[in-house]
Amino acid sequence: MEETPLADRPAQAPAPVDTASPDAGQKGLWALVKEALHGTEQDLTRLPLGRAIFLLAVPMVLEMCMESVFAVVDVAFVGRLGAEAVATVGLTEGILTLIYAAGMGLSIGATAMVARRIGEKDAERAGRTAVQAIGLGVIISTVLAVAGIVFARPILAALGGSPWVLEHGVGYTRVMMGGVVSILLLFLINAIFRGAGDAAIAMRVLMLANGLNILLAPCLIFGWGPFPEMGVVGAAWATTLGRSAGVAYQLYRLVRSNGRLQVRREHLALEPATMLAMLRLSGAGMVQALVSTTSWVVLVRIVSTFGSTSLAGYTIAIRIVMFALLPAWGLGNAAATLLGQSMGAGDPDRGAKAVWLAGRYNLMVLGSIGVLFFVFAHPLLRFFTTDPAVVEEGATALRVFSLSFFSCAYGMVITSAFNGAGDTRTPTLIDLGCLWVLELPLAWVLAKPLGLGVVGAYLAVPAAFAAMSVLGIVLFRRGRWKTRVV
Repeated sequence: MEETPLADRPAQAPAPVDTASPDAGQKGLWALVKEALHGTEQDLTRLPLGRAIFLLAVPMVLEMCMESVFAVVDVAFVGRLGAEAVATVGLTEGILTLIYAAGMGLSIGATAMVARRIGEKDAERAGRTAVQAIGLGVIISTVLAVAGIVFARPILAALGGSPWVLEHGVGYTRVMMGGVVSILLLFLINAIFRGAGDAAIAMRVLMLANGLNILLAPCLIFGWGPFPEMGVVGAAWATTLGRSAGVAYQLYRLVRSNGRLQVRREHLALEPATMLAMLRLSGAGMVQALVSTTSWVVLVRIVSTFGSTSLAGYTIAIRIVMFALLPAWGLGNAAATLLGQSMGAGDPDRGAKAVWLAGRYNLMVLGSIGVLFFVFAHPLLRFFTTDPAVVEEGATALRVFSLSFFSCAYGMVITSAFNGAGDTRTPTLIDLGCLWVLELPLAWVLAKPLGLGVVGAYLAVPAAFAAMSVLGIVLFRRGRWKTRVV
């Protein structure tokens, strides 16, 4: 589908730019929080930047928190069934990692294209673009779901599943793989809402899905009340039903007449050109997700060579770190949405200012968290384990990882911004270079040949994030992303 280059579009009046605090002295903080949670109806391309970032980032951070709750709930309840049941969940999560990568990749393309259409004030094409994204998600997820159901047992066997897992856990995997459609659509339609600036809707979707999962999981696992006792398979049904309810609510909000983005009956036709354009954008996004995921997997393998105590400490530390990074992801998503909409509105410079401002906010947030982690590493680890050796190993890991918070603050926001502009190739190459070419070899060299042990492996992480941020800043300043047409 042909697009009009930004340079050829009629100039629009510059939007007000505010780089002050989010409330800009006009609204109290609590009023802004309520507006963010309820969902703003204001034009994000016209709002002061500080306020626009705040209104998007608050629900986006909460959305990220809700997404992380699914796995925690499953493990919390399934853990009462024994180690084999937990292993079933763990092995299946390993399979689903590829699904999550596909979902995140498709989400990048959907957000970029919808944000551009909303910025252009082209509600008609925004609705059609949303339909193409959903159609693409249904096609891909259906193929993956069928393959997962049919090959569940051999896949679990290939991953080293025990006889118990192969006898009792296959049902869990089949139900989860059968629910891949709900997983991908949940990712994808929330990305559409984020691109449109309706971040509060995406947040409420995951609140609904998680709420149902939390209510249904113990009922279906243990047979509470009128529900059958299904064991570990019940956890899969609870998660799938919760996500499916979330998708149903997403579709309802898409067709509502008062939404920021509306899908109408005349939009329900597939456009192969638009789907191919989205797939091109999303392909690089999938590679980004896989590069990031596999780099952590390989780092775990290096750490595991130093014994179970080091591995246990690392595992706890990295879970704490991942939770602490949720605000950074929220700010990154906010920057991506504002940049995409600003480019659609013909004002990429405003979008660039939003990115730098979001990066500054992220530096303050992550920097503060990093200092707290460095100072209170031991008390934090004692909250998760009473083993003194594990506490010591985990505190060391947490302190080293906290050093990367300062260096990755701008890098995380800029990576999301490239994606929001439709330039998915640049952050993919940055990730490949910094994580696979720099971090992993450096971790091995520092840990093994140079004899720094497990600390050497940890030190490679802040080094890689520092390189990512420097490269991202340099390439973003060059401004080639301004020429991207989506």
